[in-house]
Amino acid sequence: MSATGAPAGGTAYAPAGGTAYAPVWRDIVGQEPVVALLSHAVADPAAMTHAWLFTGPPGSGRSNAARAFAAALQCPQGGCGTCRECRTALDGTHADVDVVATEGLSIKVEQARELVQLAALRPSVGRHRVILVEDADRLTERAADALLKALEEPAARTVWMLCAPSVEDVIITIRSRSRQVRLRTPSTEAVAGLLERRDGVDPAMARYAARAAQSHIGLARRLARDEHARIRRHDVLALATRIRGVGDAVDAAADLHTIATEESQAASAERDATERARLLEVLGADPGARTQPPHIRGQLSALEREQKARATRFVRDMIDRSLVDLFSIYRDALVVATGAGSALVNEDSRTIVEQLARSFSPERLLVAMESIGTARERIGANVSPLLALEAMALDLRLPH
Repeated sequence: MSATGAPAGGTAYAPAGGTAYAPVWRDIVGQEPVVALLSHAVADPAAMTHAWLFTGPPGSGRSNAARAFAAALQCPQGGCGTCRECRTALDGTHADVDVVATEGLSIKVEQARELVQLAALRPSVGRHRVILVEDADRLTERAADALLKALEEPAARTVWMLCAPSVEDVIITIRSRSRQVRLRTPSTEAVAGLLERRDGVDPAMARYAARAAQSHIGLARRLARDEHARIRRHDVLALATRIRGVGDAVDAAADLHTIATEESQAASAERDATERARLLEVLGADPGARTQPPHIRGQLSALEREQKARATRFVRDMIDRSLVDLFSIYRDALVVATGAGSALVNEDSRTIVEQLARSFSPERLLVAMESIGTARERIGANVSPLLALEAMALDLRLPH
């Protein structure tokens, strides 16, 4: 393997005609310094460490970068992207790559202790045992404390990969024992190019989705492929033109909450049913039975609690995404009102942007943006989403 991490004899990947890297990094767009750092660690054992902290804004690809790193570490060629080790590491089925994707609002101490026990085991088939925690910012204080010993006294051939939006979101004792990898927001051109190349999206749609998602890779892909997602986003933006009185503000808050709830239900219904059917199959239960034995009912109840916690988090995440979209329309209105000349996020909704620019002074647009930011912070701090949305919507009322 070369010093850059490109596999010997493989098809190297050279972003924008630059340095050649292993193909496993092909979908990590706009992150050339990160790819260079991690590729060097794969190629040179002296550059490796036992714990890595991936940080970056939502949609920057921090989890994908960690998965690619895990694949490159397991791959005999350093990341060919096609071998069994690469494919299973990338899709989360590799025997020695354990991915913790939080489905509740936090990672509890019991789960952290299980990870510590797992970290002490030698890899079963791979070159390393990799433990990837996608939401390290959701570790409770007790859970973080439980991980400390494993980070302070690492087991040989065990690699921790922790992901979080920012360094400040992770407890200081955890981040001080990890090597930091900072991702940035990729350009809209890079995200659009990825959608065209990887997903076969039409160029015009790819550019729209990348811009509307503000370079959030996952959301851009969803907007490009799901017409209902595009309609829901437009409905959120249109709310800004309908809030005139207190009643309108209350209705707008309820609409935002309803949009998020319906999105959650649409996304989880099939998955919940599949999980229930799989559990009944594993337990050897009759899925058509009117009643189940007590021990099966207990397992079903536990599954339903997990699904409910996941749905709660999904609703909050969807509300947050709606607020990011709503923020962007006021940001665009401020650009128009001040003649700043910057590109609009919502060029396709210019009519709404111009109406807000005519209705609000620049100072009032700033107040609206601040109120949206405050609502996001409150919901993140577990304030009732509906109450936070109502308080925000009152500050978004159009002048009489």
